[in-house]
Amino acid sequence: MIRPILRYGDPVLHERSLHVDQLSEDIETLINDMVDTMYAASGVGLAAPQVGVSLRLFVADPSGGTTNGELVVMINPECIERAGEQREDEGCLSIPGLSSPILRPQRAVVAGLDRTGSPQEIEGTGILARAFGHEMDHLDGKLFPDHLRGIRRDIMKRKINKLRRSGQW
Repeated sequence: MIRPILRYGDPVLHERSLHVDQLSEDIETLINDMVDTMYAASGVGLAAPQVGVSLRLFVADPSGGTTNGELVVMINPECIERAGEQREDEGCLSIPGLSSPILRPQRAVVAGLDRTGSPQEIEGTGILARAFGHEMDHLDGKLFPDHLRGIRRDIMKRKINKLRRSGQW
C-alpha cells in the first residue's frame, strides 16, 4: 500500500525516532508499504517518520527500483564508519521540488537489523552513502535544510513558507 508522505514542518519529521523493540507483522507491513511508497514516489530512500511512523527504520535503493538486489532494509541502524566527502544537490520526498547542495560522506557503513531480524552491516559508496546519511538524519529528526546555513537556509525556509501560504504544501 502506498502511504502519504509527510511534508517538512510536520512534527513527526522533526523528532528523534524510537527504537524498534520487536519485529512483528505490523513492522513487516510497514516495510512493504515503505518500499511501495518509495518506488511510487521515484525515491532512492524513505525513512519511517516520512510516512508518519516514529520508528528507527529506513529503506533505500540507489537504483530506484531498476536493479534487482539493490534494496536495503535497515532496522535500528547505526552509522559505524564514514569516510571522504561528496557535495551534491540533494532533494527529499518530504520537501518536493526543492533541493540544495549538501555535504555527505563518500563512503558510509551502516549496521542494524534486516527485515528478518538478522544483524547486517552494509557499506555504501556514492549515492548509497548519501542515502544512508540522508535517511539516518530523518531518524534523528533532521532534514536537509537543517544542514544549510545563513542565506541558503533562509531562502529554503522562505520557499517552503511561500508554498505553504499558497496552499501548495
